[in-house]
Amino acid sequence: MQNKINIQNKKARFLYEILDKYTAGIVLSGTEIKSIRSSKASIAESFCEFNEQGELFVINMTVEEYKYGNYYNHRPKAERKLLLNKRELKKLEKEVKNSGLTIVPLKLFINDNGYAKLNIALAKGKKLYDKRETIKDRDNKRNLDRVKKIYK
Repeated sequence: MQNKINIQNKKARFLYEILDKYTAGIVLSGTEIKSIRSSKASIAESFCEFNEQGELFVINMTVEEYKYGNYYNHRPKAERKLLLNKRELKKLEKEVKNSGLTIVPLKLFINDNGYAKLNIALAKGKKLYDKRETIKDRDNKRNLDRVKKIYK
């Protein structure tokens, strides 16, 4: 059951050019992990940013309130701290400050040990003509697959 949780950010690969990927742990409360295990989370419009102390947080990640939770339930859009090595954090912070790159979450999953992990990527925003080219390539690939299927 644990490996079936696979929440993806489908827009990220369309809106951004992915440069580097990392896997980060997330600091969660008790009811948040229960909601994630029941696939009640979304990372569609979320992004990551650093605070003054150099810690990385994911912003706008929605984890719905746990259905059976009482007054100890969590806030759905709270900022959640990401756990990375100090060396990785310094590298990411330097890239974001100097190059103007963005950190976007790609995938939220639960690993074999039962911990929630977030795949994040250092990304550069695509221009409009890059997005059009992506759509054109996708359509060409789809048409080619149709032709191949007909003549098999």
